[in-house]
Amino acid sequence: MATFHFELVAPDRLTFTGEVDQVDVPGLEGDFGVLADHAPSVSLLRPGVLTVYAGGTQTKFVVLGGFAEVSAQGSLTILAEVAVTMADFDRAALAARITEMEEKIKSMDQGSLLDKEIEKLDHYKQVDQHLQTTALH
Repeated sequence: MATFHFELVAPDRLTFTGEVDQVDVPGLEGDFGVLADHAPSVSLLRPGVLTVYAGGTQTKFVVLGGFAEVSAQGSLTILAEVAVTMADFDRAALAARITEMEEKIKSMDQGSLLDKEIEKLDHYKQVDQHLQTTALH
């Protein structure tokens, strides 16, 4: 299988860099997979689980927003607000963030800003549910 270069960058560090076979990305408009020779593109990320396939193994990362770019040269760069392996992710911090968002939503007026916050909260809850389900296996 052909490989391509991938970098996962968080504000505090380079989380992952290397040649990979495939990356499954939680895009704002839905999940998508990137393989070698993918067309150049840019996509916003939603909070979710990013899966990296390399050398017969897979590594899962929790990402909480950001964007992905497939360059004309075929490399993939993801700049994420948060990017942590599932094993190292702080679920208590996620739960606190969900509670904070729920409280914020209670005091917001109707409108598009409220709709966006509810959608973001739903994504965070989906990540939490995925982490709970994964922990049970």
